[in-house]
Amino acid sequence: MQALLKNKSSRDTLAQVGFVGSILLMIVVFAITARSNLQAQGMTSGFGFLDRATGWGVNFSLIEFSTSDSYLKVIWVGILNSLFLGAISLVLATVFGTVVGILRVSGNKMAGLIGTTFVEVFRNVPLLLQVFFWYAMLTALPKPKQAYDILGVAFVSGRGIYLPGLNVSGMSVFLSVLALLVATALVLFIAMSRRFRHTEPTQKRTFNRLIWLGWLLVTVALFWLGRLPETTLLNLPYLKGLNFREGIRVSPELLACIIGISIYGAAYIGEIVRAGFNSVSSGQGEAGHALGLTPWQTFTRIRLPLAIRAVMPTLINQYVWLFKSTTVGIAIGFVDFFMIISTSINQSGQTLELIAILMGGFLIINYSIAYVLNRVNDAIKLKGTQLRS
Repeated sequence: MQALLKNKSSRDTLAQVGFVGSILLMIVVFAITARSNLQAQGMTSGFGFLDRATGWGVNFSLIEFSTSDSYLKVIWVGILNSLFLGAISLVLATVFGTVVGILRVSGNKMAGLIGTTFVEVFRNVPLLLQVFFWYAMLTALPKPKQAYDILGVAFVSGRGIYLPGLNVSGMSVFLSVLALLVATALVLFIAMSRRFRHTEPTQKRTFNRLIWLGWLLVTVALFWLGRLPETTLLNLPYLKGLNFREGIRVSPELLACIIGISIYGAAYIGEIVRAGFNSVSSGQGEAGHALGLTPWQTFTRIRLPLAIRAVMPTLINQYVWLFKSTTVGIAIGFVDFFMIISTSINQSGQTLELIAILMGGFLIINYSIAYVLNRVNDAIKLKGTQLRS
């Protein structure tokens, strides 16, 4: 035994086994205690409640849902709503953040001042406060009868924004947006991956056109298959009584979350993008000018790709953090994954099981985001002596 303890490798192994054993013991004790407390209160444990009807409804869902549907389906509704909010917010935050980052490194004093002001204002105000602010602004808009009319096809009121809609299922729209994100990722992969470095520009343009054509065909097929029976494909909103009918209603809760998360995330992404541009040495741009490239060609073919490669790991972390921030929707009544779980806990009393589902759901979603983006990073990053400027 003494000889075993004198060996450093053996001591390290015993320490690790002891640590893992302590964690497992704590988990077992916690599970036994929780089970005893539940039994003492006459509560049953397990996931059998997922098949029970909820008895309550939701005010926003991408799929059909009624009060007679199960807890399993309402949890799926919450997951889809969070994914929908996260997908829109992350895309908008990336677009706005990139613009802000470019403004800050443009060299133009007015553009730089605008970008700096944007970052300093929205980065230093808490996200929850921003969401409350935008929600108050949106709900203060006129009532439906006094709504702002946009060319007779869209209306803006305190009850939401009413847009022309398609008579298709919410799942078809969600899958179409997902296909759009995949197509965008493929286009970026072709533009920046080392595998396509020596591909002719005409071939790259052909690949891109095929990708967008594929997305268009997939979207048309999804909308055709998901079209609601006995309805026209397009419907326009119209005022009837005290509210609008038909069309798509973008609720103030959803819109406030999108605006708040997008702007807040753009302030951080703008700084990340600015750091990426600053990491590109001036010699790279000078080499482009020496080769006869225009300023725009130098920016799009040299500075921008190198900046994206430099900041991709930081952006991945920011995207994961931004998706987790979608939980602020519960503060203004948006029906996201977190709100669904909270309501389910109050209605069913299955606290431990539902918290486990919530943690597992966010773990899977965030890990999937990080995994996909890390694979993109592996495909575009420079290796070895390529890192030298």
